[in-house]
Amino acid sequence: MAAAVAAPAPSRKTETYTDTKRRDDVRGANIAAARAVADAVRTSLGPRGMDKMICSGDQEVIITNDGATIVSRMSLIQPAARMLAELSRSQDAAAGDGTTTVVVLAGSLLRRAQSLLSAGAHPTAAADALHRLATRAIEILHAMAIPIELSDRESLVKSASTALNSKVVSQYSTLLSPLAVDAALSVVDPAHPDLLDLRDIRIVKKLGGTVDDTELVRGLIFDKKASHAAGGPTRVENAKIAVIQFQISPPKTDIEQSVIVSDYAQMDRILREERNYILGMVKKIKAAGCNVLLIQKSILRDAVTELSLHYLAKAKIMVVKDVERDEIEFITKTLNCLPIANIEHFRTDKLGYADLVEEVSVGEGKVVKITGIRDMGRTATVLVRGSNQLVIDEAERSLHDALCVIRCLVNKRFLIAGGGAPEIEMSMQLAAWSKELQGMESYCIKEFADALEVIPYTLAENAGLNPISIVTELRNRHARGEKNAGINVRKGQITNILEENVVQPLLVSTSAITLACECVRMILKIDDIVTVR
Repeated sequence: MAAAVAAPAPSRKTETYTDTKRRDDVRGANIAAARAVADAVRTSLGPRGMDKMICSGDQEVIITNDGATIVSRMSLIQPAARMLAELSRSQDAAAGDGTTTVVVLAGSLLRRAQSLLSAGAHPTAAADALHRLATRAIEILHAMAIPIELSDRESLVKSASTALNSKVVSQYSTLLSPLAVDAALSVVDPAHPDLLDLRDIRIVKKLGGTVDDTELVRGLIFDKKASHAAGGPTRVENAKIAVIQFQISPPKTDIEQSVIVSDYAQMDRILREERNYILGMVKKIKAAGCNVLLIQKSILRDAVTELSLHYLAKAKIMVVKDVERDEIEFITKTLNCLPIANIEHFRTDKLGYADLVEEVSVGEGKVVKITGIRDMGRTATVLVRGSNQLVIDEAERSLHDALCVIRCLVNKRFLIAGGGAPEIEMSMQLAAWSKELQGMESYCIKEFADALEVIPYTLAENAGLNPISIVTELRNRHARGEKNAGINVRKGQITNILEENVVQPLLVSTSAITLACECVRMILKIDDIVTVR
């Protein structure tokens, strides 16, 4: 009895019960929302992927299978789902290609993370294992990579073709790939050989013809007609071109006001003054030897009037008006001239020189073409044609992806095989590495290594093949040491993918792995959603 009384009271610490249900529910909801986004774009992965038709509220329709475009157009409400849209945008900014891959990869990693959490793994342990896995995966990719030189044009064309093969305009990849390579190489500055600014490549879209009529123009193209008022010239040889940012029209006061004219003599004087003012400007322009004027669009008042166009036509000066403000920098860089902000600064040393400026008919409309530019800056212009607006827009997006692929190769000059080969190789090497580790980390890394197989699995599934037998055969080939064995969707079998010229830049794959792992880690670490007013 005494012993029973002397027994210490049980400690309260062991009895406390922490309710983790809410945390699990929030994490589960986040993972489910993010996976729903990944599943939505999964069918558009690879050369046999399906296209999505995106319809917006204002009746705008877009047909595309570019992951970044699809995800960015979705109206997502759940915050974790929005993180996947941001992830796709980050991949687009970092590499330009692989935007679908990165979302599908993140979705697969989240699925494995969910099964780990339900088996009792702690989210922090899973997140840390994922961080180690990403570091190791990048080392494996570097070991697989093949160094290239920018002088090796054939390899660049192959990688651009691989990027284009999964697009709506894949049948034109033989035309668009060399065009993208030539455009990109023409703007690389020898002083900075590892930099490629895509703002130096301008894409002009013009309805009519087919994508086959797309061309790279050594010079400038304006998607507008030359001014035909008063019979001005539409073709000028040995052109001296001025880019002006002032208005050739009668001046106005800054404030809203009205002038009351009481008799004809005063009216005549106003008109005479206007005429003399404009004539004086035109004479100064002509005196500098200028014969082509590019006039920036004005929001304050009309950039040109009928009267000024009449005098310019009489002086045999060709006029292209309504040049957008954000195009001025590109135009002046190409023409190697300076923009002129005031008539008093109109001097010969600010002009650009070209052999020919002419208005040409393209499809139903007309464009102004400037060719044979003297001391041309490092820029390029691509004129994209197509039978309808949807095709032209998709051709532009595809061309942008191809240019981004070349930008990746300029920044990091390594290629790796495509066709699911690097993912299977990473999966197998990481699974082998997990056996050397211990405890929960080993279990997590093994699980996440299996998640990488989603890329070859989806490629096979979208191509209408049997995904299970294809992935099993792929594992078998890689286990025998065939590092570059991948899925050939055209033949429907496993081949050495390098011999098939299916290659992609190393930067696309490394960036996809790093960004996907980072995003999944962030989602795993969230255990509550707090809404504030």
